[in-house]
Amino acid sequence: MTGTILTERRGHVLMIGLNRPDKLNAFTPEMARDLAEAYSELANDRELRVGVVHAAGRYFTAGLDLPSIAKQMPWELASRATNKIPFVEPIKAMVPKGGIDPWGVSTDPCPKPIVTAVQGRCFTLGIELMLAAQINVVAEDATFTQYEVSRGLFPFGGGTVRWAPTAGLHNAYRYVLTGEEFDAAEAYRIGLAQHVVPNDQVLDKATEVAGLIAKQAPLGVQAAMRNMRLAQAKGAKAALGKLYLELAKVMMSKDVRRGMKAFQERQEAKFEGN
Repeated sequence: MTGTILTERRGHVLMIGLNRPDKLNAFTPEMARDLAEAYSELANDRELRVGVVHAAGRYFTAGLDLPSIAKQMPWELASRATNKIPFVEPIKAMVPKGGIDPWGVSTDPCPKPIVTAVQGRCFTLGIELMLAAQINVVAEDATFTQYEVSRGLFPFGGGTVRWAPTAGLHNAYRYVLTGEEFDAAEAYRIGLAQHVVPNDQVLDKATEVAGLIAKQAPLGVQAAMRNMRLAQAKGAKAALGKLYLELAKVMMSKDVRRGMKAFQERQEAKFEGN
């Protein structure tokens, strides 16, 4: 893929690059659609097991590119006597039908793990990408701001839904309601970041983490993700109710036999995802 999103396959890992550095990697509807297509490629290709989202330039992302959707603002729509719901049309247009929503709001989230490599400044939709990912690696000098309320908006990329389970309710209130900037150390303290490393090591560390995940049994990884997401969405009882079904699916796979054989022979398992 070329243009606003660049992808590169590295074995079982799909590198997904935000590529509007001259525009601070701010999301236009086109860029969001390109990102959704990259996530769909990851989800639908059996050879791919994990994605790494990174960015070119000084910013991870400045969030939504407001000038690109200015014509969809309420006062503009009113002046053109349109029947469109203000501000909703460009958001709906960000994810193609059947595509994977990187923020997991309009469609099911990606069934395969995402690792982010975050440098520079990370605003709004960037934070919400992190909240929808599984593991976040951030640079020591990275900074974060959830500033939608200062623009008269609110976090429509899943921020209000995922902030509290990740960082705690009152940390969510603090950063969503005030738009206060925070640093990498605070991101780690509240659980938004899992690794904090020097700036020049961010992508290497994220790729290393992705490589560790890619070595695991893919069916087991995806089953574990599904069950954890179910527990978060509907509670422990719902997740426990599906536990034996998930276990049965995994235990019927050939990868279980590969894993057990490798364990007995004290070798590294070579999983094939079946």
